Amino acid sequence: MKQSIKKPTVKQKPGTNDMPIDKCFLKFLRMLPDDKEFIFQFLDFFPIPVEIFSPDGTVVFFNKAVQKLNNVSDPGLLIGKYNVRNDPVCNDQMGLRNGIQRAFLHGEACTILDVVIPVQDLIDRNVINERPFEKAFADWYLYPVKKGKKLAFVVFINYVKNLYYGRPDLARAKEYMDKHWQDDYDAHAVAKSVNMSVAQLYSLFKKNTGFTPGDYHRHKKIEYIKVKLKDKTLSIKEAFSECGADSRGAHIKTFKKVTGMSPLEYRNSLI
Repeated sequence: MKQSIKKPTVKQKPGTNDMPIDKCFLKFLRMLPDDKEFIFQFLDFFPIPVEIFSPDGTVVFFNKAVQKLNNVSDPGLLIGKYNVRNDPVCNDQMGLRNGIQRAFLHGEACTILDVVIPVQDLIDRNVINERPFEKAFADWYLYPVKKGKKLAFVVFINYVKNLYYGRPDLARAKEYMDKHWQDDYDAHAVAKSVNMSVAQLYSLFKKNTGFTPGDYHRHKKIEYIKVKLKDKTLSIKEAFSECGADSRGAHIKTFKKVTGMSPLEYRNSLI
């Protein structure tokens, strides 16, 4: 039975705030049609997964980060053979057809959010032998690279946001908490999402991860608060509020425990 996957959000013509790379790097990518071997060598050591496709959709390059993420031992199984424009998994099951068509047919840069990486599909195609992770979500950034007015390549940059390892039930529990990080922690709701009792999930989670489900949820919320605190246009109270937290009491104590600093000290420590 095929698992129902929520279709990702597609943004066209991303603005500066949507860009995962700076303008200098974009200029660097524009060298691709003239010096692709040099660009390939550089991108091979880039720490973020990067794939490059020809105008017809055939993959011509992917870097070591893609190989490591998906546990691909032989790039030859995909290079020159896999075609993203003809792939029903990417276009239909994953809901990426609109973004892919805009990038390849219209030359528009696209941001595709919350994409589920199709690891099971790689197993089914015998590209990999075992699951390198249980589930993963990523934001994809599609950059058409032109030579003159003609499309030369489309560069896919994948920012992996949530990567789940280990037992499938614990991966689903983490996924539930990642989706509900703004809410107050609800032990019963998390346990219900994986068809366990609260005590059973607590024991299993602690045994396999070394911390409790509540700890996981609190740390996730703190990570988002830290991101908001970087925005100097927000007061500390507003930064906490946007993350579903109160800037007084328990959340402050948790923040200090996790970071070793008060919110103000943390903000002042940022460069």
